[in-house]
Parts: sequence; structure tokens; C-alpha cells
Amino acid sequence: MTYTKEDLHNFKHRGIKAEAIDRQLANFKKGFDYINLSEPATTDNGIISTSPEEEEHLIETYEQAREHSSIIKMVPASGSATRMFKDLFAFMDNYHGTTEEFLDFVQHKEPGSIHYFFEKLDELPFYEHLSNVMWKDGKDINKMIEKRDFNEILKYILYKKGLNYGNTPKGLIDFHIYRDFVRTAFDEHIVEAAMYASDHKKARIHFTISEEYQTMFQARLKKETKIFEKMFGVKYEASFSIQKPSTDTVSIDSEGNLLRDEEGQIVFHPGGHGALIHNLNELDADIIFIKNIDNVIPDRAKNDTVRYKKILAGILLDVQQKVFDFLTILNKKPSEEQLLEIESYLTSVGYKEAEGKTFKDQKERIKHLQNLLDRPIRVCGMVKNEGEPGGGPFWVKAKDGSSRLMIVESAQINMEEKEQKEIFEKSTHFNPVDIVCTIKNHKGKKFDLEKLIDKDQGFITCKSYKGKDIKVQELPGLWNGAMANWITVFVEVPLTTFTPVKTVFDLFRFEHRNVIRR
Repeated sequence: MTYTKEDLHNFKHRGIKAEAIDRQLANFKKGFDYINLSEPATTDNGIISTSPEEEEHLIETYEQAREHSSIIKMVPASGSATRMFKDLFAFMDNYHGTTEEFLDFVQHKEPGSIHYFFEKLDELPFYEHLSNVMWKDGKDINKMIEKRDFNEILKYILYKKGLNYGNTPKGLIDFHIYRDFVRTAFDEHIVEAAMYASDHKKARIHFTISEEYQTMFQARLKKETKIFEKMFGVKYEASFSIQKPSTDTVSIDSEGNLLRDEEGQIVFHPGGHGALIHNLNELDADIIFIKNIDNVIPDRAKNDTVRYKKILAGILLDVQQKVFDFLTILNKKPSEEQLLEIESYLTSVGYKEAEGKTFKDQKERIKHLQNLLDRPIRVCGMVKNEGEPGGGPFWVKAKDGSSRLMIVESAQINMEEKEQKEIFEKSTHFNPVDIVCTIKNHKGKKFDLEKLIDKDQGFITCKSYKGKDIKVQELPGLWNGAMANWITVFVEVPLTTFTPVKTVFDLFRFEHRNVIRR
């Protein structure tokens, strides 16, 4: 495709090569191949279930390693809270205060309804903050509710005149009430870092954020860090990075043309969470914890979260030691017995060899095993599936007949194929994004994570741009295609470790309640 001088200048500014745009446009034409599911990963086939005795050993393994390992926690936190408040925005668009609308409003009082929201408003963690902001403007929330002035209250929650939560990163929304203060999700992750992602002296934490919110995050960090350092007896080393402009992708309109704005500029979109593999690639640590910004819980219920993070890290260290030992053996002259032991071990780290696989000689066989083991390692917590939307753990068949453990999204499956749909629906577990990983090889050098991305696992989704239907391309997801070629271990963890806040109504759930308001 021919690009204008302005296009080429824009590419250079973003750090994108024209060939990359050509590949994206080609992807729109040919599409991405569907994943070929082999079978669901279950507790007797790909998901480890630990016993209490094993768990104590694993915790001890991690505790011993904490003293001499560099550890960091990475939190993808670039998302805004807009979707968290989508029901409130929808209500404002449709409610005009008519008698008919009010009668409909009072008839729906179930949890998750707007009536329920206003009835329980004073139980939300940001209520006091909201009340103070409105009081300064001479407005009383209770009187406004009596007057049925619901939209005005919502404006104070969502718009700049009040809390501006409609244009605030989710990480900086008030999530949990404590006796003397309120914590955001950002605060809770900082607390967690001290509890399991530190060497008992220093806690390192890295947030990937949107550039527009960086000042807000830094201000919150400065305000809260000293409190938590005193509380936990550690020093924090917090850092931020933004999604690289070079990972943004182009879109096409309904006619297949490259989408441009009114001024003729190419419209770029963020490439999805898969872009964060590049941010991860720039971190330097022996052990890296990865967890989403909205999956937090108050201190009263953090025990399971902390315990299972240590268990996952213990498994990571055990697997790493085994892999390194095997690589040492392979670098010498392994016996037939040793080769068989290594080949048998591969299934426990997410790889099943193709049936009838043969090698022309012993050298090729050894090289094949070295290639399979000399990779970054990830240990992923999996919770039992209770209907949550999102990806799950599966065995995925490659073109050479081998199978790997992968986290797969429904969009990657051809649901029109009966067999594939049935396999997907037999999934017993769900991916809560609970990852502990190591990105260094047996010589202590970092892997180049970008070389391990399965670029065929991208997504094409339909969206809207200024009222027009468009197609947007997303990069292979961070825990999907971006990590598809890693050594992978799935571990069953309790549902108590998965407490995300996807909508504002989730803040009413018991797990996010802490103490009674003063």
C-alpha cells in the first residue's frame, strides 16, 4: 500500500514500520486462524491440585528464596473506569424524571438495579467523598434523593464537577472502607506487594498505565507510600510504564479501507493487553507476579490471596530448578533413561508430544528437548468456572500434532464447529489472571519475550467510530498468544482469590465490605 509523507512521518514518530501496517492490513483480509482445541485442561489433565502438606513445602520454598531473589509485582492498570459505571451512564441517558419512568424505577429493586444503587448509596466506599464534594456546592444527597434528582447525583459521581469517575482510571476509584480511611485498588496492590512480593526489606511494584493518568497515579503514590512503609516495615520501589505507541494498531471501515479521520490522519487504536508483553520484556527480576488492577480484597480477607501467591511462586521455583537440572543434563551426554525421564516430564509443564514423533538421530532429539525447556516459565492460578466471562485453560493442538497448555478466549474458537464448541463448553476452570513467572534462562540472562509471541493469535473485533461500523485489530493477548510458547503450569486456586470489580455493583458484594461506616 502507498502511504503519504505525513503517514510515514507519523509511523516514525510512533516507532512503527510501514511493513507492520501492511501486515495488519493483510490480517484484516485473511483473518486469523481459529485455535484448534484438543481438550479442556482439568485437575486430572493439566491443572495441578495441591495438598495441604505440599502447600507448606511450597510456601517454605518461596520464603527461603525471597531473601536472595529480586522480586517485582506487575499490575496492568491502564483501563479507565468508564465501563465500571456503564449502567449509570445508561440510566442518565434514558431517565428524564417522568411519572412513567419513575414507576418503572421503583418497580425494579433487585440487586444490580439503579433503585438498589440509590437505596444502598451510603454503603459505597466513595459515598463520604461524594457527600463532601456535593456539600461544598450546597447540596444534600438525601434531600436530592427525596426530590428524585437522581441524574444530578450521578453527574457528581461521573463528571468533572464532582468525583469525575467517568474519566478516572479504575485503579484510583475508592474501593474499600477501613476504620479511618478509604483505599483505592491502587492502594490495595501496594499493600499486597509488601505482603508477598518483597524481600522483607524492599517491595518493588510496576504499574502499566495510560500516559494521561500518570500524574494522578504519582500523586496518589506519594500520598500513600509513607503510610504503608511504616505499616509493613518495607521500602517501596514503584515504577510506571505506558503502552508503547509502536504497539497501536490500525482499523478498517465497512468497505475495507484504512480508517482515517476528517483530516486524513490514520486512526490508531491501542493494541489490547497483548501490547504489555513489551513492557514485561523491559522488567528485570527473578520472580514476577502479574495481577489485574481490579482484582483486590480488603485486608480482613487477604489471607488466601497471600497464601496462594506464595504457593504459586513455590511451584515456579520447583519447576525452574527441575528445568535447569534437565538442561544441564542435556548439555552433557544424557543416557536413554535420562532422556525418557525428561520426555515424560514435559506433560507436567504444559507440553504433549505429537503421537509417533521420531528423530533422525540422538543429536536432533536432544536439541528438540533443549528447545522445549529453554523458555520463560509461567505458573497460572485457575479458579473453578462459575459462569464468569473470559478465557480458560485448554490443551491446544499445533500443526505438527503436539499440544500445549494455553489460556484461550472464546473469540479464538470457531463455535460453529460442534466439536470445538463442545470442548470449550466442557471447561471446568477460568483464568483469573493470577500469574507468577520468571523470564531468565539457566545462565541468568533474560529471554527476548517478543520472539516467543505467537503472532497468529491476534483478534479482529467490531467496534464503532463516530457512528460508523469499523473493524479493529488487537495483538495476541498478554496471557494468550503473547505467552503461548512459554513453559506453562496451571494450578487450581480457591475462588476467594478472585474478587474483581467489573461494575460499580460489585462493590456491594460481601467480599468488598470491610467495616461498618462510622
